[in-house]
Amino acid sequence: MTEYRIEKDSLGELEVPAQAYWGVQTQRAIQNFPITGLKPYPAFVWSMAMIKRAAAEVNAGLGLFADKEVDGKVVSGDAMAQAIMMAADEVIDGRLADQFVVDPIQAGAGTSHNMNVNEVIANRANEILGYGLNAKPKPIGSNDHVNMAQSTNDTIPTAIRLGCLWRLDELVETLDKLAAAFRQKSAEFDDIVKSGRTHLQDAVPVRLGQEFGAYARAVERDREKIVLAAEGLRRLGIGGTATGTGLNAHPEYHPRMILVLGRLTGLTLHESDDLFESMQSMADPVHFSGALRTLAQDLTRIANDFRLLSSGPSTGLDEIRLPAVQPGSSIMPGKVNPVLAEMLNMAMFQVMGNDLTVMMAGQAGQLELNVMMPIIAYNLFQSMDVIINAVNAFTDKCVVGLKANPEKATGWLAKNAILVTALNPVIGYQKGAEVAKEAMATNRTVREVVVDKGYLSGEEVDRLLNVRNLTDGGIQK
Repeated sequence: MTEYRIEKDSLGELEVPAQAYWGVQTQRAIQNFPITGLKPYPAFVWSMAMIKRAAAEVNAGLGLFADKEVDGKVVSGDAMAQAIMMAADEVIDGRLADQFVVDPIQAGAGTSHNMNVNEVIANRANEILGYGLNAKPKPIGSNDHVNMAQSTNDTIPTAIRLGCLWRLDELVETLDKLAAAFRQKSAEFDDIVKSGRTHLQDAVPVRLGQEFGAYARAVERDREKIVLAAEGLRRLGIGGTATGTGLNAHPEYHPRMILVLGRLTGLTLHESDDLFESMQSMADPVHFSGALRTLAQDLTRIANDFRLLSSGPSTGLDEIRLPAVQPGSSIMPGKVNPVLAEMLNMAMFQVMGNDLTVMMAGQAGQLELNVMMPIIAYNLFQSMDVIINAVNAFTDKCVVGLKANPEKATGWLAKNAILVTALNPVIGYQKGAEVAKEAMATNRTVREVVVDKGYLSGEEVDRLLNVRNLTDGGIQK
């Protein structure tokens, strides 16, 4: 049978699993919010623990930890602060990860998650001081000490910002790797001239390398947008406490927290120029989510192109061949599907859906607080996680190993009557339209029709329709 200990809060007593580091308020949240079965992302645990670690250091430095007598023994304020910092460091390092158990869809603002972190760190800190989970009384309190000078209302928005910045470099590196893979393929495929397509219809020639170079540039530009959007996340409102006034926090708490958090995280962080705005507005996280959405729509478009360009192979475009990573059908032998491109589509749909949730939650705040922060946090952290994992898989298992099919690409181009566009400056648009229409109707090449009609000699057509030259633009003469 499961053993329990009895803990008490302002609502009364409750059974808590005896070996759990969380306490009564976390246990109430477990009972109240059995919604998804999901747990907080590591970014949310790391960022909250980092705040608790920094707060203990700052408050100790300000002389706010008082000595406390427990069962006739005096525990110094410095010892309590040091124990909190040690416990928080363990959480930051990934230990006690199974103790963070509150569903992402929970009480407004994130009080349940905040208390989960407070209780785990408090119990572990007490344990460090020699007071086990079942000891009563204990020197360190989850509210009075771990949460000192803090409120859910300023810690959660700060944690959202820190959690996104925590993985920003990893996200940027992931996108750089994808862009580099596209660049490599751009160089590799530069000599392959193929039919361009607009409206999914035949268009003037392009090089396969030009298509892949454009993919690289799109990813690079989206990366830049994400980095720029992340700058707003560096402005932290920690120290505003409940409503932005800073009640119960030392006047030096806010600037000192920015310095200590910057040192502990290695991140460039800034003080808020308006603590009230930092608590009321979720605009910076919403803006960052929008940059992730912009990347997601670009990657969706590119994944769709991959599926089109590799379609067939016998009855489709078949201009590129994607690596075969798994059988494609449970009934059709030999079938191979573009599964990595399909995966990327689904992953980016998730990111775009997350962005809608973040946007709707961002506008749902009232007066001094946005109570929808837990779902903003979860969706942002999930979007970053999904992008990093999906893009890495797509790069490593699809882009790096894909091959071009020059025969099919040039074969489609040879049948493309829209090549006549290059003759417009010489024979005019109307004659060009006649040539294209007749070439398609008679299944002949543009060259054959132009020469038969006497508009140009064979040598002139060959010079004007040098397909490689056409991909460099300009007026053909």
